[in-house]
Amino acid sequence: MLSAIHLITDTSGPVLAAGGPLSTLLPQAIDHGPVLPAQLSTVRPTGSGIAPNGGGFGYAARLVGVLGALLLGVLSGAIIAFRMAWDTWWALVLGFTITGAVQEFVSEDRLSDYIGDDGWREIGYGTLFGASSSSCSFSAVATTRTLFTKGASAAASLGAFQFASTDLVLELALVVTVLLGWQFAAAEIVGGLVAVAVIAVVYRRFVPNSWVERAREHAKALEETECATCGVAADPTADETVSKVVDGERRYFCCGGCRGAYDPNDRDAVTAGPELLSGDRWRSATANAIREWDMLWRDIALGFVIAGLLAALVPTAWWTALFGVGADGSLTRTVSNVVIGAVVGVVTFLCSVGNVPFAVVLWQNGVSFGGVLAFIFADLLILPLVRTYRRYYGTRMAAVIFVAFFLAAVVAGLVVELLFGGLGLVPPHTTGGGSVSGAYTALLNVVAAPILAIQIYVALEPEQRVRIGTRLAPHVAGVIYHAHSLVERIAYALEDRGLE
Repeated sequence: MLSAIHLITDTSGPVLAAGGPLSTLLPQAIDHGPVLPAQLSTVRPTGSGIAPNGGGFGYAARLVGVLGALLLGVLSGAIIAFRMAWDTWWALVLGFTITGAVQEFVSEDRLSDYIGDDGWREIGYGTLFGASSSSCSFSAVATTRTLFTKGASAAASLGAFQFASTDLVLELALVVTVLLGWQFAAAEIVGGLVAVAVIAVVYRRFVPNSWVERAREHAKALEETECATCGVAADPTADETVSKVVDGERRYFCCGGCRGAYDPNDRDAVTAGPELLSGDRWRSATANAIREWDMLWRDIALGFVIAGLLAALVPTAWWTALFGVGADGSLTRTVSNVVIGAVVGVVTFLCSVGNVPFAVVLWQNGVSFGGVLAFIFADLLILPLVRTYRRYYGTRMAAVIFVAFFLAAVVAGLVVELLFGGLGLVPPHTTGGGSVSGAYTALLNVVAAPILAIQIYVALEPEQRVRIGTRLAPHVAGVIYHAHSLVERIAYALEDRGLE
């Protein structure tokens, strides 16, 4: 699916002019100057002080070569990013659409009743409700805090629900299937359940109840303006914060998507009956889907851009040096890849869906199967989220959350590496994605585009729809008029030729 394009790789490869990879231009330009015709390399201008293969002309030529190769590298990275975005576009639209519907028809009001204890049944409920919740890491953390302050157990809320709401959601599985293949999607589910079990054991066996209650009191005492929809901190003075007056009271929202999805009326869950066909409920579901887009599109776009640039600019030798600890196939290599994969996941700043393109780059550069999964599972350990844990629950519980999630990512990565490797389900590194053919991808994207456009229109405020309709009406009328005129001309032409 993705070509292994690296613009800065080993200098031993053939040059571009000889049909080799573009990657050889930059290191050669740095070390020896750009590839030039032989006669140019021996130019010695008289009286100018420019020496052959050096001096002002040589440095200028090297600089031009470096800048040219870098520019081509950035261009190739942009192409790779676009191809990954194209392949996953329909999956994102479908995933967010289903997630929005689930959030509307599955009520969260009684979640705390189901996950109030730390038994395995409650942990199972937390996993199930989390998997049907938001895929945005920050939104998941905010929702988890609300459940925790209402009495949910630490194991079921801070552990199972929070992990499942980012790493076991539908849209993540779809994107993983498209970009990495069905084996990775299956491993994500199996590894995710293993990770939930590890987190549950940590909270049940090693975290005293006094620590949990102190963290709960700390979360209840936190005073800050929160988004009325998702619970994320919404500073009224921040540029991205939006507000809306509801029943005479001003509410603040972290983004426009949350404002559109806000429903002041608490409605019960619906599993059957005529209300499943209610237009009002489906408008709310659509608003929920657009809220997901509004919260995640920056992370997703940034993930594609970073992955494209890494694929194009970072040489394979660098990845080999980073993940090549121990002999190939040894236990040391297996364990080190999983641990380093989790560490790389910690130092990134991408959400669960946004880091999948980065995972593609790791996989195509030789990182182990379990190492890639550990990287994906470490998305809840990025530094901005760790700071949020500390603000919500205090330093000690933030440290507990970090250790529990990191251990879960490592253990889950090891389990899927050994299990899927033993079953012969680990695909070769030369493959990635390919689960949906190019023709089907194009067709699905064509179908997904108008679906998203309709969702955006439905989620708009009534006055915004009127403004858009007013602006579009003349253009639509013009298109209809010209189309009618064209049909008339064709009809007259056929009639002149004796055809009816």
